[in-house]
Amino acid sequence: MLTKAFIPYRGYYSTPFVKWQGTLANENAIVLGAATSKRFFASKGWDPKSIEYVLVGSTVYQPSWFYTGPWAAAMMGAENSPGVLITQACSTSAFSIYQAGQGIETGMFENSWCLLADRCSNGPHAIWPNPNGPGGKPIAEDWFMDNVNKDPWAGQAMIQTAENVSKEAGITREECDAITVRRYEQYQDALANDREFQKRYMFPVEVQLSKKKTITVEADEGVMPTTAEGLAALRPVLPDGVHTFGAQTFPADGNTGISVTTRDKARELSADKSIEIQLLSFGYARTKKAYMAAAVAPSAQMALDRAGIKVGDLKAVKTHNPFAANDIAMAKTLGLDVNSMNNYGSSLIYGHPQAPTGARLMIEGIEEVAQKGGGYLLFSGCAAGDTAASIVIKVN
Repeated sequence: MLTKAFIPYRGYYSTPFVKWQGTLANENAIVLGAATSKRFFASKGWDPKSIEYVLVGSTVYQPSWFYTGPWAAAMMGAENSPGVLITQACSTSAFSIYQAGQGIETGMFENSWCLLADRCSNGPHAIWPNPNGPGGKPIAEDWFMDNVNKDPWAGQAMIQTAENVSKEAGITREECDAITVRRYEQYQDALANDREFQKRYMFPVEVQLSKKKTITVEADEGVMPTTAEGLAALRPVLPDGVHTFGAQTFPADGNTGISVTTRDKARELSADKSIEIQLLSFGYARTKKAYMAAAVAPSAQMALDRAGIKVGDLKAVKTHNPFAANDIAMAKTLGLDVNSMNNYGSSLIYGHPQAPTGARLMIEGIEEVAQKGGGYLLFSGCAAGDTAASIVIKVN
């Protein structure tokens, strides 16, 4: 359990999430993320030179990725601060933020910035020499698509892992369609009153098309209208499966940023000094081969246990749910109301840029709990390799 790590209220942002091969498809995620963070600091009147350490979470190789940590720090204005690259599939944000919290807890630094940035669009195609291949043919890998479609240890695609859990847990097509419609309805709540909820945390991203022309993206791009009738008309992705393309997420592009610092510094930087946000605990799990969604519940239980709280103490639950069955399986195991999780939407609806996804969900959860007058937030999400990570945050 952490006791010294805090997040300033509104000391965070998420850009809109943009559909695969959309407006952000040609932007280097690290360059764009650093530029967005720098603009965010300017909007807050923060001096980036006060940041002692930068943690960059990213999962899809970008040009000059080798230099990610210190390069991003310098580009955002913290050129004298070291930086580190953290990559842990879809739990990258949870691990990055918790690592920042541990740095505060141990006194290694007092003020850190977590930048989570990915571009699933136009992913790299890697080639390795293979002298023993037929005719010297090299070994090739599509960095994004090949890894989504096959876990080298479990030997199955990610969607197959969701189907395996669904079959074992008795999750039906009807349940998956129903929870997808529910998540879409919850997302609509975030758009109400001219996107009032999203504007609490969403920061526009700027794309420079030429020396004279820059466009600004202010809202999510790629969200598909979802109805029960529309989902019912879709075929399952896998024969006899319970998931259609409508009941799973889609790859996207975007970035998020979160300040992790001491209590005193958080109060200094906070947009509302009466609100205190504390990182409490981290949980992790790995389940049996090709059952990725089943890892979420035990990781959540570990985080709850380490925070010393129970499911009934939670004010909000946010999850990275690449497949509809994820939330259903977690709710059944932990005794949660599946329909009250993920208020204001989730990655199932607005897409999954990988590293930033969990951070956006945590940010949304913080804002939801703040609206409710405070309490505990649980974030949980699965990750490649049949793993999962969870974080408990307290908002006072």
